[in-house]
Amino acid sequence: MKEKLQRFMVGRYGFDDLSRIFLGITVACMAASLFTRNQTLYLLGLALLIYSYFRSFSRNIEKRRQENQRFCNFRYQRVVKWNKWKERQAQKKIYRFYQCPQCSQNVRVPKGKGKICITCPKCQFEFIKKS
Repeated sequence: MKEKLQRFMVGRYGFDDLSRIFLGITVACMAASLFTRNQTLYLLGLALLIYSYFRSFSRNIEKRRQENQRFCNFRYQRVVKWNKWKERQAQKKIYRFYQCPQCSQNVRVPKGKGKICITCPKCQFEFIKKS
C-alpha cells in the first residue's frame, strides 16, 4: 500500500507549510463546530480540508510552490515585526523612541537626560526633545 501511495504521489506537489496550516485550521474549525453546533464553522473546515488536499494532489507544482513562497514570506514578515515589537518593549524602560520630523526614521535616545538635541543618523537633521 505504501508503494502504491508513493507511485500515486510521483509528479504531485505534496504537503507543505501552507497545507499544514490549512489542516490545523480545519481541525480547529471542526472542533469548534462540534462544541458550538455552528454549521458555518463545519463548512469552512470542510472547504479548507478539500482545498488542502487539492493543493497536495496538484500536478501544477510551480503554482503551488509560488503560493507557499508567498505564505512563507508573509509569515516571515509577521515574525520579524513581532520580534522588533518585543525588543522595543524590552528597551522602553531604558530608552525613549522618537521619529525624525524630516525623514520619519526612528531614533532611540536614553531616558532621563532632560531636553536634548537629537541628530538623526539617516538625514543628519537636528531636533530637540525631552528624554
